[in-house]
Amino acid sequence: MIERVLGQILFTSRWLLAPFYLVLAFCLFGLLVKMVLVFVEESHHLLHATETDTIVSVLTFIDLALTGSLLVMVMLSGYENFVSRLDHANHKDWPVWMGQVDFSGLKLKLMSSIVAISAIELLRAFMSVDETSNRDLAWYAGIHLTFVVSALILAFTDRLNGHHKTAEK
Repeated sequence: MIERVLGQILFTSRWLLAPFYLVLAFCLFGLLVKMVLVFVEESHHLLHATETDTIVSVLTFIDLALTGSLLVMVMLSGYENFVSRLDHANHKDWPVWMGQVDFSGLKLKLMSSIVAISAIELLRAFMSVDETSNRDLAWYAGIHLTFVVSALILAFTDRLNGHHKTAEK
């Protein structure tokens, strides 16, 4: 009986994660506000901006969009994987990937997004190479390579784990 009660308490405690995902929704709203503020600021300088400045501005928007997509992915997949299934029967525009991203897939998508965001930051640094020190460029490149290698190792170990599960069947 104690084991059953303890199991029920532990199973129910998964709902403690729900506020975390709600906070991510608020973060998404905050990111939207930041995007609008950056857009307003950048639009004032658009007519006088150089090509490089325009590209850096566009990269900033791409960076914010990728970060927002990452938030949505973690928020919805995490909720569905760890808290409760979402009812999508009445949603015609339900994303195809929802309900199909398990924890392993979420980790890989998360790492892929981090690598993409890191690549944008690195590209942004290289676009203003005259204003960036060699030391800073080296750090950007090193951090990006660390993310790339980490993603590759994660994908490789995940693939090995998947083949191992297939071999057990």
